[in-house]
Amino acid sequence: MTRIAVLGSTNMDLVAYTARAPGRGETVTGREFRTIPGGKGANQAVAAAHAGGEVMMIGAVGDDAYGAQLREGLEHAGVDTDLLHTAEGPSGTAHIVVDDTGSNAIVVVPGANGVVTTLGPGEIAAIAASETLLMQLELPLSAVVEGARAARAQGVRTILTPAPVQPLPDELLDHIDLLVPNEHEAAELSGQDEPHAAAQILLRRVPEVIVTLGAKGCLYAARGGEPVLFEAPSVTAVDTTGAGDTFVGALAVALGEGRPVAVAVAFASAAALCVQKPGASTSMPYRSEIEAEAV
Repeated sequence: MTRIAVLGSTNMDLVAYTARAPGRGETVTGREFRTIPGGKGANQAVAAAHAGGEVMMIGAVGDDAYGAQLREGLEHAGVDTDLLHTAEGPSGTAHIVVDDTGSNAIVVVPGANGVVTTLGPGEIAAIAASETLLMQLELPLSAVVEGARAARAQGVRTILTPAPVQPLPDELLDHIDLLVPNEHEAAELSGQDEPHAAAQILLRRVPEVIVTLGAKGCLYAARGGEPVLFEAPSVTAVDTTGAGDTFVGALAVALGEGRPVAVAVAFASAAALCVQKPGASTSMPYRSEIEAEAV
């Protein structure tokens, strides 16, 4: 079983479902509201655990009711929460609107995630004992940089999801093995709207890139090789929240097990079929379901 450390956010997703998202200054009527455990870090942790990884979550929740629920949800999924600290104040929240096409708009309020500015000896040791470190950008950048540096020093594979997108310093990207932006993030980071062109620019800063393209699949590019476009399974999306995190979590498991990139991407793409169900962590498939789809 491959060991994966996740350094990232844990939020409660407050999800409103409506026919269409409101425009600026507009009010629309929704048809349903749900509170669902989420956060990009926690989502990737749950996805990796469901896919068969041994997962350690590094981060923080608040001392409110959401914090207890978030910790319980991770533990129920099989994620080790010994390094998920409890901070004074509210947990992080994500306020999400999902429309009838399955598309979403999200506002994240960091809450307890914002206190994770540095790592202690326990966190550094957990990263060193792992085979892969997953990171995103919903924690303070200082902690992400420190985690990436610690992983590189110990020969641990580093995978970064650059979301929410922001300028990325060399002190971070110098320690990243695989960058996994979506097409919008890739465009903003590279200044190029076309995914192939964006990937080539990003390869100047990291060895490997996977640009996720939603229903169009994903583009894999590595230094010294030809880019490869992988098609996505054809599905009707109900809710795309967490699809990218599901892909990354399952990808980390497949790569950690030594699967070739093409096989790992197929495995991760099958996991991303979670878009057929509402919610993020609540829709993530288990290994048996992934393998059935990936055949």
